[in-house]
Amino acid sequence: MSHFRLPIVLSLFVTASASGFAATGATSSKISPDAAAATSSNLPVIIQYKQTPSSLETFLISLLGGVVKTTLGAINALVVTVPSSGLNQLAADSNVTYISLDRAVGARQAVSVTAAEYTSEPINAPAVWQQGFIGTNIGVAVVDSGITPVPDLDGNSLSLVGPGQNPVLQLLALPQEAAPWMNGRIVYSQNFVPGKSDALDHYGHGTHVAGLIAGNGNLSSEPIDYRTFHGSAPNANLINLRVLDENGAGTDSAVIAAIQRAISLKNTFNIRVINLSLGRPIYESYKLDPLCQAVEQAWKAGIVVVVAAGNDGRDLNLNPEGYGTIDSPGNDPYVLTVGAMRTMETPKINDDLIASYSSKGPSFIDDVVKPDIVAPGNLVTSLQFDGDPLAVENPSFFTLYSYYQTHGSQNPSQDYFPLSGTSMATGVTSGAIADLLQAVPNLTPDAVKALVMVNGNRSYFPQTSSVTADGVVYNANYDVFTIGAGYLDILKAVNGALLNGGSVPAGTAMSPIATYNTSNGDVTAVTDETALWGKTGPWSASSVYGSNAFISSESGESALWGSTALWGKSDPDGYTALWGKTALWGKGTPEAETALWGKSGTSSASTSFEY
Repeated sequence: MSHFRLPIVLSLFVTASASGFAATGATSSKISPDAAAATSSNLPVIIQYKQTPSSLETFLISLLGGVVKTTLGAINALVVTVPSSGLNQLAADSNVTYISLDRAVGARQAVSVTAAEYTSEPINAPAVWQQGFIGTNIGVAVVDSGITPVPDLDGNSLSLVGPGQNPVLQLLALPQEAAPWMNGRIVYSQNFVPGKSDALDHYGHGTHVAGLIAGNGNLSSEPIDYRTFHGSAPNANLINLRVLDENGAGTDSAVIAAIQRAISLKNTFNIRVINLSLGRPIYESYKLDPLCQAVEQAWKAGIVVVVAAGNDGRDLNLNPEGYGTIDSPGNDPYVLTVGAMRTMETPKINDDLIASYSSKGPSFIDDVVKPDIVAPGNLVTSLQFDGDPLAVENPSFFTLYSYYQTHGSQNPSQDYFPLSGTSMATGVTSGAIADLLQAVPNLTPDAVKALVMVNGNRSYFPQTSSVTADGVVYNANYDVFTIGAGYLDILKAVNGALLNGGSVPAGTAMSPIATYNTSNGDVTAVTDETALWGKTGPWSASSVYGSNAFISSESGESALWGSTALWGKSDPDGYTALWGKTALWGKGTPEAETALWGKSGTSSASTSFEY
């Protein structure tokens, strides 16, 4: 910052208080710890304001040597590059809510080797299709690395049904409007990656996720095919919003801009779902995090936001069982956060296990009970395209032709390949929700979340499971911080919605907050006063999470782990490490953050996990 500018800036703060500036110095609570620690003359930050920033406030940014790059109206924010030395002056503005770095986000898929697992069958999607609910006319915004058009995303599809079955399931061609961005059921495409000119997938992740949402199985529906790879909503429309580059990396500001665009296009394309198979570490409360603020705006605009929990369940830096590893924006209590299951090469769920890499709650800083639901995400097969970078660079990822073709060869398919991760589980869930919204279009996002969670399957889970990799044993307890409300069962959710006409109690479906009572060692789930989980009957917290996870409660709080809990005080590795002497939140936030994420963070998209 120029020495000649400083007196001008200070004078501006003293004389312009009527316009929202405070003469007093800014508090450090307005600046995120990572931004406060940064030293750069060209620091990328997101400045959130209480009210739309004025021209005087943008003028101040320029006086400090900064440049406004983008306006994020959905959250009253500006994306700015500014010298780090100017952050305190900016934070002194009483209209400023929070200043954070424009952080890196990444895709949430993990490395996998060969494929032999299932996707739609464990969640009972085929039975929903038999009722005619295949996502028709529902728009799903895919905020990812872009989508490259392939036949399985076309509007013209082969049949989902066999001879003599209900013709309502014939997938008809959608009308093609004269618009350059339409391609099959990809009805809109836009790029948000700086310096890039198209919204095609130059990484491979977004197309794979799109197939899990809305693939119609064209390329695996020939007479020689005995298995067809359908997405959960094989006739849904896709809104392609590219935010990740050829390395699967992006920024907060790009993701927020894409969410903002989805909100603006909601009525044009009937966008009812946003799929976020991406994330990054948590640095502050969801109440300040700009990513979380953006997803809340989409939720309040009537769009269900489905978010990957993260692939950090094997991060044991804070406790021996991987608790507290949920990613942002999956920590936001509004959104539906999804963990990943292993389907163990069978279509039934009675042998399924949690993927050891699936991130576990409670969320860092706010202790939000997450994930909300789990779905198939390990070794799941979906789309690839000619020259697909993920497939080319990882030749050990393959789906054999023999896996879905009669007398098929042992050569890798050129149309399909597997990936693992909560990214994949999120795509499976987004498609299923499109089916639900076709069945009952008037459902609100809170009603959708409530129906999905109340109807989660918790009937078969083991108490514990473990995976050994590279000599390390990774343990999982089947508690609410690992499986949330249980396994997604879209058939039960759809039937429940149809039976009740989509009616659920008034209130939000915000995920509860976990609190620890030091006097008796109990952990309780505290729901927001406006949340519907406090209702009786099927909408009570014990109905959502299972009665065996609760003990008696008072004042609307439901106690989570007592003497009869499926995980509790008898498990010193989990319980004591999380809430006891070496508590997850026992250290100050900066120290805890470093311990949890490590010096290199967890934004890398390619980490080897399940086999």
